[in-house]
Amino acid sequence: MGEASLAGPVVALESVSVTYPGRTEPALEAVSLSVGAGELVALLGPNGAGKSTLLRVAAGLLPATAGRASVAGADVASQARRDVARAVALVSQNELPAAGFTVRQVVAMGRTPHQDGWMRERPEDRDAVDDAVARCDLASIAARPVDTLSSGEQRRVAFARALAARPRVLLLDEPAAFLDVRHRLEQSELLADVVARHRLACVVSMHDLDTAARVATRVLLLRAGRTVASGPPAEVLTGPLLRAAYDVDVAVGVHAPTGSRYFVPTRPAA
Repeated sequence: MGEASLAGPVVALESVSVTYPGRTEPALEAVSLSVGAGELVALLGPNGAGKSTLLRVAAGLLPATAGRASVAGADVASQARRDVARAVALVSQNELPAAGFTVRQVVAMGRTPHQDGWMRERPEDRDAVDDAVARCDLASIAARPVDTLSSGEQRRVAFARALAARPRVLLLDEPAAFLDVRHRLEQSELLADVVARHRLACVVSMHDLDTAARVATRVLLLRAGRTVASGPPAEVLTGPLLRAAYDVDVAVGVHAPTGSRYFVPTRPAA
């Protein structure tokens, strides 16, 4: 991808709409989002809000019906797939395990867009893979076949593969699904650190309001493919806006020892 627009947004969606064949209601309708280097944007909203669709458009895997998606100023729809893959790493929520490959081999697949046609591992590839394996707490199972792992372990492998790619843009679709409490916490802390340290532009869909409040730079709150609100977590994650998105009353509190905000659904909104 080009380097001409480093001062501007790394990822930009401009009034993007998507309507799937056979459906009359759009999956996304005039949604805009810009993400700069070092920003972590949390996508929140109920099931069917359009979060996964937005990530696929941003990754260049799904053409927008209207509007434009760009990375580093270049329209992703007009770029070669390999060029986009060098800049953008996507972890989808429904990936199937790569049967017959070990954990380390799957993580190493993240380096594929940066290698030649022979996929020869260079020292920089090896370093990136080793670092990702260590960061995601996978060293003890690196030699195991990935299809023998638990769902939570497989999610950690997929996350490590994305980190090994060392992209400019990191797109994650519910990366904490199936993770236990410890690994959920470690992953959110690692994600925030990687985004800040390497100045990545990150968009992550999630259902955990507590995590979004703790690690996100900004929040995009969706409902039925439309934007409910967009802005800093403290401005978006409020009772009235969460009620508008989820049709449920949410009590918002502050955990005194840490200062972190927490959220407790109370009852369906009247």
